[in-house]
Amino acid sequence: MSDAPQKILFVNSEIFPYLPESPAALIGRYLPQGIQERKKETRIFMPRFGCINERRNQLHEVIRLSGMNIIISDVDRPLVIKVASIAAARIQVYFIDNDDYFHRKAVYAGADGKFFQDNDERAIFFARGVLETAKKLRWAPDVIHCSGWFSQLVPPYLKKAYQGDPIFASAKVVLSLYGDTPSESFPAAFADKVPFGGLGREDLLLGDAPSGIELAKTAIKYSDGIILGAPDVPKDLVSFAKELGLPVLPFNAKGLEDKSYIDEYNAFYEQL
Repeated sequence: MSDAPQKILFVNSEIFPYLPESPAALIGRYLPQGIQERKKETRIFMPRFGCINERRNQLHEVIRLSGMNIIISDVDRPLVIKVASIAAARIQVYFIDNDDYFHRKAVYAGADGKFFQDNDERAIFFARGVLETAKKLRWAPDVIHCSGWFSQLVPPYLKKAYQGDPIFASAKVVLSLYGDTPSESFPAAFADKVPFGGLGREDLLLGDAPSGIELAKTAIKYSDGIILGAPDVPKDLVSFAKELGLPVLPFNAKGLEDKSYIDEYNAFYEQL
């Protein structure tokens, strides 16, 4: 192994304190800090959901990284990158933002509890926005750790659409699964909106009524290792990962309590 520190890119659906406490949000907060303390380099991304108070959390736009457009369904969507610091952890978080997708005051569902009909496009925008911004940073990760369902298009994009990019040439994908798999179906056209570059419709495991399980299986298909971050991960996802021969790190409740999971995850990165 090279003497250079391993570089870990965290792509999180949720991070505390920007979103309320949850298994994914708490790991999103404390894992990057712990990995950085173990002498690895880190970069962290999450969506800039509209319920995140920019003034309180001191978010500001990174002009040099903003300004790109991402085309989804033949519509150009401006990509805005913001950043904030968690002072106690000495880490920065990059936020993927866009007025159309992320300025509503909710995360995945409206006040009526209905799943947003454009959650498919929001997830596409987030995944492609992360990878385009990583390219602009010129920071080549050794591991890209995707956490939560909203990050699950990153693995197929990385392995198919960006496979020839030197920034990602040596990157391995770790996918953390939680009990957050959407129970609602996505729009039927989801699979037709995703293709980009070398990623085609035939590379996706999304059917005519795309489900959260199908999205997760697509992510697993293009991952190099799976971490079970909660006790309620759907069993068919775990079985699917094992059928593909992927290394699976089991859920460890005690490790989450005493923070020893950080060493487990750290060792998992190093074995890939």
